[in-house]
Amino acid sequence: MPFWPLAPVAIAQAAPNFIAVITLTPESYQHILSDVFGYAQFRGPQQAIIEHVGAGGDALVLMPTGGGKSLCYQIPAIARQQAGHGITVVISPLIALMHDQVGALHEAGVSAAFLNSTLSSDEAYQVEQRLMRGEITLLYAAPERVTTPRFLAQLDSLFERGQLSLFAIDEAHCVSQWGHDFRPEYRALTVLHERFVGVPRMALTATADDLTRADILERLQLEDARAFVSSFDRPNIRYTIVEKRDSTQQLLRFIEREHEGEAGIVYCQSRRKVEDIAQTLVDAGIKALPYHAGFDAKLRQTHQDRFLREEGIVMVATIAFGMGIDKPDVRFVAHLDMPKNIEGYYQETGRAGRDGLPAEAWMGYGLQDMVNQRRMIDESPAGEEFKQVMRGKLDALLGLAEASDCRRVRLLAYFGAPSQPCGNCDNCLNPPDVWDGTDAARKLLSTIYRIQQMSGVSFGAGHLMDIVRGKLTEKVTQYGHESLSTFGIGANFTELQLRGVLRQLIAIGALAVDAQAFNTLQLTEQSRGVLKGEVTVRLRESVSTPVERKSRRTTRLSAVVKAPINLDSEGLMRYSALKAWRAEVAREHNLPAYVIFHDATLAAIAQRAPQSLDDLQGISGIGAKKLEAYADEVLRVVALA
Repeated sequence: MPFWPLAPVAIAQAAPNFIAVITLTPESYQHILSDVFGYAQFRGPQQAIIEHVGAGGDALVLMPTGGGKSLCYQIPAIARQQAGHGITVVISPLIALMHDQVGALHEAGVSAAFLNSTLSSDEAYQVEQRLMRGEITLLYAAPERVTTPRFLAQLDSLFERGQLSLFAIDEAHCVSQWGHDFRPEYRALTVLHERFVGVPRMALTATADDLTRADILERLQLEDARAFVSSFDRPNIRYTIVEKRDSTQQLLRFIEREHEGEAGIVYCQSRRKVEDIAQTLVDAGIKALPYHAGFDAKLRQTHQDRFLREEGIVMVATIAFGMGIDKPDVRFVAHLDMPKNIEGYYQETGRAGRDGLPAEAWMGYGLQDMVNQRRMIDESPAGEEFKQVMRGKLDALLGLAEASDCRRVRLLAYFGAPSQPCGNCDNCLNPPDVWDGTDAARKLLSTIYRIQQMSGVSFGAGHLMDIVRGKLTEKVTQYGHESLSTFGIGANFTELQLRGVLRQLIAIGALAVDAQAFNTLQLTEQSRGVLKGEVTVRLRESVSTPVERKSRRTTRLSAVVKAPINLDSEGLMRYSALKAWRAEVAREHNLPAYVIFHDATLAAIAQRAPQSLDDLQGISGIGAKKLEAYADEVLRVVALA
């Protein structure tokens, strides 16, 4: 492994477990960035983070998915290892991410390994031996393994020899009960602070509101850590949210019109729905695969590997799939069911467009989604404080869905980031009409009140709307509800309009859903203000399908030849040939294609049409090791294309 130039290091080892303070210049990190990873410059706050951690500081890093978080610990790990400080331990719950990141580091010429359940006992033993001999720069491990007595004893030995350099705790939101993916085993990571005094620690996550950030700092004892909060904006992602009518057909139209032949992820709430939707997409000629926790581990791994390694696959999945998926060319993420909160929504939609090219986040939502999410909160065994926080988070997501103004402004405001209208979400592109639903709201609430007086029991949304709209259904006549004074007083409203009003009433707390009584609707203390006309209910007009953007589709190249930059016909031929070559190399190495070279790197090569080794120098994404390994083959492919 080559030695990257470092500034002089000041080491004063007063005790066996003393972690020396090292001095590294910005040029040191720049050398690693360019020579190892092949990039000319840092992005956003990367350099400030790297310099702070490289000098031994603790850090909390909040950076959006695709923002380059991994470099923030990989570069300090390499620099500190070269300075004699030994190994960096990366703590992650994600087996897929471990495998791919270790593979990518090997491709870049960096010594890395992982310890997880995919290794045999003999393979794990071999990794441990390399660890203790100081032959590894970065070791990836799950939190459950890190806190075992055996692993802690190994870390003790490294610490005593001054060979424990850095702890990087990835997906740090998992430590917080307020986060969207709480994992109790993360709480045990406080042992790192208590046991390995002086070893710098950094916590990294893509999504955390103020409450979750505070919890991360407290639970991991990082109160003195410097916080680096990057912009949460992903300007290349277009946010589109539609009301459900026939959600399956809406999804099909969305994929066929906007993303034919492109990779995407479709999230569903139930396992059965995952399988049904995947089959529907396959029947429609779309290359789709299902994924959920009910499948055995081998099948899940097979489907995940195909998604990562093949082009144009749509993965239909529960939220069991996705965290840590590093595939850069996912062109869309669709939700057929409303997530639990904005953090989960943002994390999941952030898996689209990691390469910086245009991508789309599409979601269908309806009244039943909200009822289901409310029921899950109410029926959970958690304490009332936790339930109240979760209800607030759900209400914020509903506010995003019902918004008539810019989606991106709403989304970023949730994370405390002010912004301006983006001009690229559905509301900005096609501003919806807004109407005053206060009259409809009062009629609905009045009907619930009169039903209670007459029948002494509660009913669900469908029956309530039938009464208000004056529909003589069998159920209406069975209970004599056609005799109510409010029967038919809302005949001028459509069912879609009334459903929108009910969603708003539930969101503002003017209606409650009784999960114990078949999701019936109940009046609350807040109902009084609406009934008295003291609270205005304003809603967006119901729109279920976005305007078809034919101009966008007609100007698109097919998925096979579309490049990240504009190429002439000869450049496209070179790009296509390079992608085919990359696919062969990736299969040989058992790695996703993007680990070999990103699409942007191949496109830059195709544009430059290199004829010599010198012509390849300076192309983004080609480090020293990759230049040595692949230059001859790349030049051969370009010459033959």
